[in-house]
Amino acid sequence: MSGVGIRFLGTGDAFGSGGRLHTSTFIRSACGDVLVDCGPSTLASLRRDALDPNTVDAIVLTHLHGDHFGGLPFLLMDAHYATGRMRPLVIAGPAGVADAVARALDVLFPGSGGLEPRFPVTYVEWREREAVAAGPADVTPFQVRHSTRTPCFGLRVETGGRVLAFSGDTEWTDALVDVSAGADLFLCECSGYGSAPPHHLDYLTIDRHRSALTCRRLLLTHMGEEMLARAAALGLDTARDGLFLAL
Repeated sequence: MSGVGIRFLGTGDAFGSGGRLHTSTFIRSACGDVLVDCGPSTLASLRRDALDPNTVDAIVLTHLHGDHFGGLPFLLMDAHYATGRMRPLVIAGPAGVADAVARALDVLFPGSGGLEPRFPVTYVEWREREAVAAGPADVTPFQVRHSTRTPCFGLRVETGGRVLAFSGDTEWTDALVDVSAGADLFLCECSGYGSAPPHHLDYLTIDRHRSALTCRRLLLTHMGEEMLARAAALGLDTARDGLFLAL
């Protein structure tokens, strides 16, 4: 295949607004398969869309909040115990990602925090604006402004001859200009219309900075109830659960 195919497994916020599932995006190219974020509903979403979790070569995480990485314990347990995965897996994320996954495993499945999967798992930690190879993708992280307790990143994912940009969760920061620069697609969170929960983006802020975002296509996601209610009337380009795009 040429280019990439993108399936939006989950496009909701942390609260499941509009009945949408938690954040996860599946990217397929001739180079391999990548997940960007892995919210708690990811495994079920993959199966809903007839996608084999065991084809995923890398999982890249914007940050370590539950709605963005809480699906990893389920995916790892499924691969280890249920499906007999042997394919290597790269998991890349902020500093401490391996320990965070181990703690989550132990909370959700007591005693499994020291799980040693039957298949090779390699953990990679982000360093600000340093590109790393994550399976079939080259990923560059840009620190954004979402939490004072844990580092959070926007990501540029290069695979299959395309550049896909992800804001992660963040308030406005000029780092988003660099994350999205010239990208074929920029998936940007938009939690509210005129205001948003702390450290999140709203539509009017994005619109005010739109001319600085030089991506070829801007797609809004992670919308709260008010934004979901307004999006259609505003004629906005938005993601939804199950949406497929070919680039």
